[in-house]
Amino acid sequence: MRNKFFFWFVIFLLSANSFFAQEKIVSETPLVYKFNIDEEIAPPVTRRMAKAWEDAIEKKADLILIHMNTYGGLVVDADTIRTRILNSKIPVVVFIDNNAASAGALISIACEKIYMRQSANIGAATVVNQTAEAMPDKYQSYMRATMRATAEARGRDPKIAEAMVDQDIYIPDISDSGKVLTFTASEALQHGYCDSIVESVDGAVRAYGFQDYKVEELKLTAVDKVIDFLISPMIHGLLIMIIIGGIYFELQSPGIGFPSAAALLAAILYFMPLYLEGLADNWEILVFFIGIALLIVEIFVIPGFGIAGISGLILMIGGLMFAMLNNVNFDFSNVPLIDIANSFIIVVLSILLSLFVVYFLAKGVFGTSNFSLALNTSQPHNQGYVATTFDLSLLHGKEGIAATMLRPSGKVEIDDDTYDALAKNSFIEKGEKIRVVKSSNTQLVVEKIS
Repeated sequence: MRNKFFFWFVIFLLSANSFFAQEKIVSETPLVYKFNIDEEIAPPVTRRMAKAWEDAIEKKADLILIHMNTYGGLVVDADTIRTRILNSKIPVVVFIDNNAASAGALISIACEKIYMRQSANIGAATVVNQTAEAMPDKYQSYMRATMRATAEARGRDPKIAEAMVDQDIYIPDISDSGKVLTFTASEALQHGYCDSIVESVDGAVRAYGFQDYKVEELKLTAVDKVIDFLISPMIHGLLIMIIIGGIYFELQSPGIGFPSAAALLAAILYFMPLYLEGLADNWEILVFFIGIALLIVEIFVIPGFGIAGISGLILMIGGLMFAMLNNVNFDFSNVPLIDIANSFIIVVLSILLSLFVVYFLAKGVFGTSNFSLALNTSQPHNQGYVATTFDLSLLHGKEGIAATMLRPSGKVEIDDDTYDALAKNSFIEKGEKIRVVKSSNTQLVVEKIS
């Protein structure tokens, strides 16, 4: 009986040992966290990268692999990703599936290992603007220094990294053609900018040294996808156009209607994702709305265009710009000049494009191409309108009613005739009694009769 008990006890111990050994083997299977960069490098990519990093750390990944195929993107976002890679406690490698151009080259050089498909290339990191023209040398200088420092951090030839930015860098037998340097896979392998030529992600992982491994990827929620969509530079530009266009068209018609609703919704969609991501602070949003308030005061309270109007435009542009930047309160010391330039270009180009579109829409909707803040409608004589050749000074002291709302421009009716008019002190509601206090060549100045 005792021998039988001993026999089963030994069997139990062996089974338990086998079970725990298998568990240990499973738990020691390396976890590879894969992140794809297969689009323009912009805020959505940077945001997803941050979430992927947090997920990889939480899951205790053994390796982060970037699956790269991009023609480049914004330097600010590439630099953010580069810094994250260089500071990562988890090893980071990249598999260049086809292209790692411009900002993609910077990110690739920051990785511990670079693996490339035979047909892939890396380089061409000159800083360009939205029209693909090279930016001034101060921007190229910043990029040269960034590329050089990144290459040095990974033990790669910094001169080659500089040559990927500057066509004037001369390296015998490598870069002597007067063109920005771009490597094929075999050239990159020869000069230390590729660790191995492989044909797949699996090949890259095996080249790193993992034979049996697990792969995880970031799973985006519906909210993540919406935020990524809203923070893209193209959508930012479109939202700015709607904001500016909505404000203009609202000023052309009495009452609060669709234009103001569209402008408000666009402003919410512009600032909300930036606020949620920690880029837009309360003061930046406040600056934008103060700018709108000053512009309204300039238009409605003190007709003309002076200090209040100019200040309003500056504050509106500033609020839209600052919301894109990763500054802390009013401290911009850690914000690269190129980031500020990019946000300024996006905002200003969007406003100019909006004004261009408004010019043609105003022509079709209001029958005029002038950017007038008065109501621009037809004035047929059979409806009681009179020509501007009439001596308006004869109407001084006359009383009538507001034919439309005056905010401050609108129409008034005096002795069954309709005239353009401007409220002297405040808005005047439609139907309220008015008195003419003075006139210009084309319109009356009126005040409300209490």
